[in-house]
Amino acid sequence: MSITEILFCVFSAVLVTAAIGVITARNPVHAALFLVFAFFNSAVLWLLLEAEFLAIVLVLVYVGAVMVLFLFVVMMLDVNVAQMREGFTRYAPLGLLIAALVVFEIGSVVWVKHLGSDTAAAAVAATAEGYSNTRELGKVLYTKYLYPFELAAVLLLVAIVAAITLTMRHRAGLKAQDVGAQVAVRAQDRIRVVKMAAVQPEPPSEPVKPETEHKP
Repeated sequence: MSITEILFCVFSAVLVTAAIGVITARNPVHAALFLVFAFFNSAVLWLLLEAEFLAIVLVLVYVGAVMVLFLFVVMMLDVNVAQMREGFTRYAPLGLLIAALVVFEIGSVVWVKHLGSDTAAAAVAATAEGYSNTRELGKVLYTKYLYPFELAAVLLLVAIVAAITLTMRHRAGLKAQDVGAQVAVRAQDRIRVVKMAAVQPEPPSEPVKPETEHKP
């Protein structure tokens, strides 16, 4: 095995461990941090496959923007951790079924790729000098997959609007501010100038000195 294959296996094992930590962590913030760790390992795998643009986008977009949004939503939604733990056991069979289905699909893809090993080896071979995977990705993304790309953008916009809507729900004891009323405030409605005559301060009175008694 080459050093590239060894690094690929090591980072893949770390990625699987981080993914397991995402679904087993009891604290939502810890689960989000495990997901950040999984994204970083995925970016390393993209670098090993000579897809530098995808690796940088994964770090900048998902780790730098999406995960920060997730953390803000988790903190602002005030998630009931005890109630979430109660539902973990109830939905465990469904989760195991979905996980088995995903493993089966991934195994099927790997098995099919293994049948055409020569084609797969040629696909991951070193590219020629001057080759830009960013340019090739842009050509495919904005020609063949333009409509799926636009649909993904709309879905992301809907997710952002839904997250903002959830954070603005009415809760007991929550002090909400009316931004429109604050912007419409005029100085004449809040400040009243009162004209007064100048007042001269009274001069300080001289202190009375106590009388001293002279003894003969």
